[in-house]
Amino acid sequence: MSFMEKLRGQLIDIIEFLDESRDTIVWRFPRQGNEIKNQAKLVVREGQSAVFVSEGRLADVFGPGTYTLETKNLPILSTIQGWKYGFSSPFKAEVYFVATRQLTDLTWGTQNPVILRDPELGAVRIRAFGTYALQVVDPSALLRQLVGTDPQFRTDEIGDYFRRLVVGQLGPALAEAGVAAIDLAANQREIATRLAGQLSEDLSEYGIAVPRFVLENVSFPPEVEAALDKRTQMAVVGNLDQYTKFQAANAIETAAANPGGAGDGLGLGAGMGLGAAMGQQLALSLGRAAPAPAAAPSAQPAAPAAGPPPLPAAESPWYWAVGGTQAGPGTTADLAGRVRSGEVTRASLVWQQGMAAWTAAGEVPALASLFAATPPPLPPTGAPTGPLAG
Repeated sequence: MSFMEKLRGQLIDIIEFLDESRDTIVWRFPRQGNEIKNQAKLVVREGQSAVFVSEGRLADVFGPGTYTLETKNLPILSTIQGWKYGFSSPFKAEVYFVATRQLTDLTWGTQNPVILRDPELGAVRIRAFGTYALQVVDPSALLRQLVGTDPQFRTDEIGDYFRRLVVGQLGPALAEAGVAAIDLAANQREIATRLAGQLSEDLSEYGIAVPRFVLENVSFPPEVEAALDKRTQMAVVGNLDQYTKFQAANAIETAAANPGGAGDGLGLGAGMGLGAAMGQQLALSLGRAAPAPAAAPSAQPAAPAAGPPPLPAAESPWYWAVGGTQAGPGTTADLAGRVRSGEVTRASLVWQQGMAAWTAAGEVPALASLFAATPPPLPPTGAPTGPLAG
């Protein structure tokens, strides 16, 4: 080191620290040979503490303010150095500035998922991340336990340790919360407050507290999130039967607005589905089993089955009037016999299912053959016949 640098070090009589990094926790004041002049000025700003270390031992701690270094305000250092009547020459001591303000916007996150036994979803893996703030509440304990002789102790040097500590406490905190995994968002503040208290207790031996801990988000594996999305969709839809009818009605409306082609087929299919659904709903409301829906017509005509033709349909019975009285029922053959016997004539009224009213037998086309070969009725007995009659 040059002579000018040594001289400059002897002339400096103000000891202070202006932090521009925003992440420095402890900073050691550099001084050639650690010599501090008598009557030097010590400036400690708000959010700082100054700790004197002499011969490897922690001595005096100064809070915010401006001090003139002399025997009366360095009682512990004076005892260590053995000054009985004060000192007038430079003395050796290390000065560490410790940030006592809150160090904010520090981040944390779980590298590996935490397994949580959920009362609704069962065993589920979750990840979490957020921010936190650190604050040194005991500078002496911090120097003894963590800093040692490090000339500049920064937040990243404690970050990894803190993240491991958070992960270790996160699982028990979530379990003690006793809430379902999907309800964690509503309880994040309560869980974060519990974690801040537990972490402050764990870090108390290092002189560090956690005044603020934020649990920003709790996430599930992608497959669990997809299942929850499906569940949400079902809850939004509500009654699936009503939703199906609504979709069918929309399809009919769309098909009506686009006549022809596939639109007609879509509207027809939707209408058939809606009609079947309504029929089933009506049958259920009446207390009967719903009839099975009719099978959709095949696109290709079915090949005729081998075998005899179907039997002819049974003939509907005939009814006829005799002397103003209904007679029957009987077949066409029965009616032919009565025509031959003269019981039924062309003027006799007959009726069969499908006829609008009773009709004279001679006016029914289906019975015309019964009267084709039938002779007229015989004349009365004793009446003249032939050309001489009359």
